[in-house]
Amino acid sequence: MRVAMESPGSAPMLEDLLQPDVVKVETVPEKKGILFLKHVEYKIISQHFILPVSRRYSDFDVFHVLLMQRFIYRMVPSLPPKRMLKGVLHPKSKGDFIESRRRELQRFMTLVLRHPIISGDELLKVFMTASSADVQVKLRETFKRIGDEYITCPMSTIVKRFMPDDIKTQTEANREFICRILRSFHKLRNVTERMSQRSRENSSDLIMFGKDLRALGLEKAHPPQVDAAAPSWKRHRQSIHGLSEEIQVLADRAALKDEKGDDEVVERLNMFLDLLQSYKDLCDRHQSGVLLEHQRALQRRPEPLAELLEQPESRLSQQENAIVTMELRSYFSLFCLHQETQLIFTHLPLSTNILGAFIQSQIQGHKEVREYTHM
Repeated sequence: MRVAMESPGSAPMLEDLLQPDVVKVETVPEKKGILFLKHVEYKIISQHFILPVSRRYSDFDVFHVLLMQRFIYRMVPSLPPKRMLKGVLHPKSKGDFIESRRRELQRFMTLVLRHPIISGDELLKVFMTASSADVQVKLRETFKRIGDEYITCPMSTIVKRFMPDDIKTQTEANREFICRILRSFHKLRNVTERMSQRSRENSSDLIMFGKDLRALGLEKAHPPQVDAAAPSWKRHRQSIHGLSEEIQVLADRAALKDEKGDDEVVERLNMFLDLLQSYKDLCDRHQSGVLLEHQRALQRRPEPLAELLEQPESRLSQQENAIVTMELRSYFSLFCLHQETQLIFTHLPLSTNILGAFIQSQIQGHKEVREYTHM
């Protein structure tokens, strides 16, 4: 399943990244008769791990927190929110929220399984194989035993030799470029959401209009003057009833077009956006947190020489080791960010595929409506 990088400065092919595993996250139906069961369970089905496992949102939450601690310098996708937004929501809205969260959790797991480094980690193996009862305990025990990536990576102390001299300049330029792509595709998602909303509204309006026409076509009672002024009204009434059926077909096609759009374009777009957002989050974390912490540690003034000479040799050695480790971690964080940038550039061809699918879905939808109206 793991897609290894052939060398420290290389990235796998896009085809390899998209093939490692296929994962599905399904909502487990609520058990009837159990009133105290308030949480939602999700079944994770993976080709690689074979046996499905059931997980609660809290399990995902613990897994995500530990991934963030283990892979401080890697792209870890975000989790969906735990609760619905505040406000008055009817039962259907709750169902929509659960379905939306299911899709987001599936995207989260897909991106984790596609990552060349995270996909082969022991934390993931525990999450995908441990029993439901003790998965959180085993996750914490595993992280406590192995620590973060810097500790377990055999190359962590020598990565400086694999980085370009202008790594910091490259990092900033790449960050700005990818953030521009992220902003553009956020706009595309807003467009697709507005178009989808209009499709649903059009379908709803057509359904209501069709019902009115059907009622008018079936209405047998009419003023007496109609027989004299419009003797053909009965025939027209039948035509109105027939046209109401045509309106219903148009409404069904509009709803089907919207459903197809969600299945074929929106999820691929959301997956791409989740990936880009995880990269932006990593850059922000690196810039405002990790890198700043390293710089502050390195810039701290050493203690006066007289005080150092009075200290035991072991303490001097500890301080020297801490400074060296912090400097090595700084290089390692830059190295990981450089690798993650390569991964993002490897995924960029997906942008043209998504745009092509979006355009094609619009063309096909209009073509079907046009063909139907000319029948």
